[in-house]
Amino acid sequence: MDADELLTRYSAGERKFSQVSLRLVNLSEMCLSGINLAQADLAKANLSHSNLRGANLIEANLTAASLWRTDLTKANLIWTNLKAANLIRANLTQVDLYQASLQHANLRLADLSGADLSYANLSGADLSYANLSGAFLAKANLSGANLTGANLSNTDLSDVNFAKAILFKTDFSYVDFTQVDLTNVDMGECFLSKVKLPERRLLEVN
Repeated sequence: MDADELLTRYSAGERKFSQVSLRLVNLSEMCLSGINLAQADLAKANLSHSNLRGANLIEANLTAASLWRTDLTKANLIWTNLKAANLIRANLTQVDLYQASLQHANLRLADLSGADLSYANLSGADLSYANLSGAFLAKANLSGANLTGANLSNTDLSDVNFAKAILFKTDFSYVDFTQVDLTNVDMGECFLSKVKLPERRLLEVN
């Protein structure tokens, strides 16, 4: 399927396009809200600046796709492959990214507020200056991730892996760290207002 066929069928009211092959397709600046692209192959596709609000992208392959400034508000991205995807300034508010693969994805300045990132793999991802306030990150893998200037206030970080993550001026206000392994994690330059730290860490901070 090519872009023209998909857009023609979408304009006619069709929404179900699961398992279609759209590798390298250019769908930038298009309105595709509510589309069903579950298990679709969108590797290296260009979806920048498009409207994908409420889209179903469960298990879709978006490896190295361009989603710059794409609106994915409340989209379903469970088990989606977003490895090395460009999500700079993307709107991922209240998105479901349960067990999604986001290794080395570029999420700089993205809005992930209220998103479900539980069990997601964000190892090596660039989350600098991203907004993750109120997100659910239980058991997420953030090893080697860049969280410089990111907002993680009011997030659930239960059992998160922060090994070798860059935490510089990261906002952790109102976060409960009692179930987080902070061994060898440098939080000296982070904002820690109203946080709950493990007893051992409290002794170190004091």
